[in-house]
Amino acid sequence: MMLLVLKLVLAHAIGDFVLQPDQWVKDKTIKKHKSKYLYFHVLIHALALLVLLQFNANYWIGIVSIVVSHYIIDVIKLNLTKKINPRLLFILDQIAHLIVIAIVALSYTQYSFDINTLYSKNVLALLLSLIAITSIASVIMRLVMSKWILDEDDANDSLEKAGKYIGILERLFVFGFIIINQWSAIGLLIAAKSVFRFGDLSKAKDRKLTEYILIGTLLSFGIAISVGLLYNFIIA
Repeated sequence: MMLLVLKLVLAHAIGDFVLQPDQWVKDKTIKKHKSKYLYFHVLIHALALLVLLQFNANYWIGIVSIVVSHYIIDVIKLNLTKKINPRLLFILDQIAHLIVIAIVALSYTQYSFDINTLYSKNVLALLLSLIAITSIASVIMRLVMSKWILDEDDANDSLEKAGKYIGILERLFVFGFIIINQWSAIGLLIAAKSVFRFGDLSKAKDRKLTEYILIGTLLSFGIAISVGLLYNFIIA
């Protein structure tokens, strides 16, 4: 099953990202279903599927299903372009394509799924850990760091909620490194963050700012490391 899924996803990646010039995207956005490039785009998907599936006639129903559904999903996406946030629309579009691919792959393989696996110790521990290092940790960080307000900390000088997203991403990286037992990678991550922050610290020459950044960094990494160690203990 995995080999089939890889072939179908690779065909999708080639058609949607590798062999789709920006000119095609712009033309489709303007002309929608009347754009000739929409049909070229669908044709490329069909050809990619045929090549990767080695022109195996046993997969013709799956190929037709993916190609037709891809056209329908793309037409819906084009008609919703100005009505829905483009980032959300892109995510929904890709999810829809991947769902079709998953259904096609399952139809060609014998695969049984036990709903009880979703309630297993490992899955529940992983979900709780992810919530802890994203949502819960963000609240903790905000409560702790709100004790100090710096004059240099001007929200207009940075991207909206950039600090929050940076913190979430760094904790996800640290958590991932811990569960795969790559502690040295955490050191590289700390070093990389220090390099990027060095310019701010050297420019400010402010002890308070330095201490503020150090506290935030150590607290963020500490939470991620604690959650990672606890996760490894639970699943051990």
